[in-house]
This record gives sequence, C-alpha cells and structure tokens, in this order.
Amino acid sequence: MTGSFKALKLAQEQITDLDVQLLKRKLRVTESPCDTNVLIGGRQLKAFCSNDYLGLANHPELVSALAQGSQKYGVGSGASHLISGHSAAHELLEKQLASFQEKHISKVRALFFSTGYLANLAAITSLAKLSQRGDLSIYSAKLNHASLIDGVRLASAQMNAVVNLFDHTQLALLADELRKDTKSIKLIVTDGVFSMDGDLAPVKDLLQIAEQYDALLVVDDAHGFGVLGKQGHGILEQEDIHSDRIIYIGTLGKAAGVSGAFICAQDSFIEWLIQKGRPYIYSTATPPAIAHTLLKSLEIIESAEGIKRREQLNQLIKIWQDEMIFTKWEKASSCTPIQPVILGSNANALMAAKLLDEAGYWIPAIRPPTVPLNSARLRITFSANHTSDDLRKLIATLKRIEQEVYQKVTHD
Repeated sequence: MTGSFKALKLAQEQITDLDVQLLKRKLRVTESPCDTNVLIGGRQLKAFCSNDYLGLANHPELVSALAQGSQKYGVGSGASHLISGHSAAHELLEKQLASFQEKHISKVRALFFSTGYLANLAAITSLAKLSQRGDLSIYSAKLNHASLIDGVRLASAQMNAVVNLFDHTQLALLADELRKDTKSIKLIVTDGVFSMDGDLAPVKDLLQIAEQYDALLVVDDAHGFGVLGKQGHGILEQEDIHSDRIIYIGTLGKAAGVSGAFICAQDSFIEWLIQKGRPYIYSTATPPAIAHTLLKSLEIIESAEGIKRREQLNQLIKIWQDEMIFTKWEKASSCTPIQPVILGSNANALMAAKLLDEAGYWIPAIRPPTVPLNSARLRITFSANHTSDDLRKLIATLKRIEQEVYQKVTHD
C-alpha cells in the first residue's frame, strides 16, 4: 500500500471516529441572503446564529454600493497590495477605519486585510519579529479565537517564544507572571468579546498591566466593532481607552455586514506590519468593490440608523436576560449579542439543535474543540433585524425544548 492510500485510510478512520464522538461537522447550504429569515433546503427558518449583528449583510444601501463599486473598480484587484492591488477604495477605507480609533491611539493608521484570520496571524507574527529569537514572551487568553491561537503558535515557533495562557477573570496571576518576566518584548493577546461566551475582556485592567510591565496589548475586537460604543467604534470607545501600546484588530464581515478585517495601531507599528507581515505581503488584495461597499457600511454604523440598530440589540439583550429562565440548562451573563446556552454533552446539544430545526429555527450546536470539553452549547446570536416578538417566540420554544431534552435524557 502506498503512502497516499495509507493516508486516505487514516482520514476515513478518523472521520468515522469524529462521527462516533458526535464531533463531525456538516455544511448546510443557504439559498437566500444572510438575514434573520433564511431558506435552507427549500425550508424557511428563523436564524439566530449569524454574526450579522447590525443586520447590514443584506442592507439595500450596501447591495447598491457593491454594484456601484464593481462598476467603478471591476471585480478583482489583480495583485497583492504591494504590487499593484492597492486601490483608491482601499486607501479611503483605511483612512476611515483609522478615524474610528483616532481618539484612542495617537498617530493611528489602519491596514486592511481580506480576513480576520489573516489579520490576526499578521499582527502577532510581525510583532514577534521585533524581538531577537528567544527574547519574546506571549501571554494569550485561554478562550481566545482559533486565529489568535494559531498566530501565537506560529510566532512561538518562529521566534522561540515563551507562551503563557491566562484566565481573563484572574488577572492577578497574569500580573505575577509578567512581574518575573525579563524578556525584551512581551505581548498580551486577547479577544475584546469572547466569541463563544459573549463576555468582555477586562481591557482597561489588561492595559494597566501592560503599562506596568512594558508589554504590548493586542485586542481582537471582532465581535465588538460596530456593536460596542455609542458610535459603534468598538471596545476602546466603550471603555474610553487611550494608549499607543494597543494593537486593535477589527472584523468587517460581522457587524459591518460585508467582508474583511483591519488592524489599527500607531503609525510605526503599521509600517512594520507592511514590511514584515507575510499574510499581508503575499495575499492578493480584496476586490476594491468590497472596500467601496465597506465605506457605506462605516457610514451607517456611525449614523442615527446605526445608533438605532444598536439600541434594538440592547433591547433584545435585556429581554433575553430578564425573560429567558432555564431550569436545567445554563445561561451565560452576557451584555453582547452573543448569548450562549450551555448544555454540556454533545448529544444534548445536537438533540436541542435538531428540535429547534424542527420548530423552524436555525441555531447549530457548538461542540469541542470550538469550546472546552463538556461545554457543548447553543450559541444564540441576535441581529438588529430580529424583533422583540421574534425573540419571545424563541424563548417560549426553548423552554419547551429544554423539558423535552431533559425528559429524553432521564428516560434513556
């Protein structure tokens, strides 16, 4: 048997093993725009699972802007930014993104990426190269997104860095570790909003620790940008934070409703990223039409309409926290549109998701390794396009399903 066939056999065996453990993932094909009502397999479902928090993904002004951008710039960029792919639309977008953070970082500049994953890889690996090999420490929050984890792993391998994981609810331990750290370059890496729990990182306290022990603070605000702060500028606005130690990363495919991501930082850090950020240097630039569309998205985020949409989200969050009372399942205390319901076992989460599907709802089960072992859950997310009536109907359905799942588990 050749190596290729051995690999194929191993792949098949391990996929079967995932299936036995109830960990195999499956694609579902949507047949309609991203919105609160979606068409899947010819069935209309009410979606409470997307990251389109402001409900902009199918906004008519953004749809029109994309068409206009395509007419003006075509449908492709043709090359990486540093070759010939950096258009006027990209330049305008970066200036506007930087203006969102100008009150929080001096001489701020923004750099646009095609995905949040690439932005996080670029940020962490490039900053790591400021150190000499073996002279770098990285402190990463335990519940960070996979893209941050992979960025930390890659930077560690490249620069022989010491990596420490910390609990964002126990910062005294983090401070103790940094107090003993003699490395020249130290990075503290955290999500702004933790994507599976919906809670906020204590960014002010982390910044205080970073200042005390001369570290840089990398904040991935993927789930906060557009949602947090009066103008939707994100967690730095909400917490009224000002520091040139912060490397701020935001995503544009969630609340902004389109695609891409960005890094905002002091000008010198951005220039370093341009010189050393391999994911930036060697990726074809996002089509300029996307950047053109995002300019309209940023306009809406800051406008009266954006404020109204955030107010609607906050109203939904309050209804959920006040009225969703479980008897067996665990509800997280979250002030964001991410509202997880912890069921524990993979089997229970899959059963609940199936019953929700039968009731006309799309809320997939989230299982390890996305979340820790024995914490499988329903990750319920709100959109500004959901109504209070939509949510109250979901609450009633969940209360019924909780009892069905519990009774089945007890009977089995």
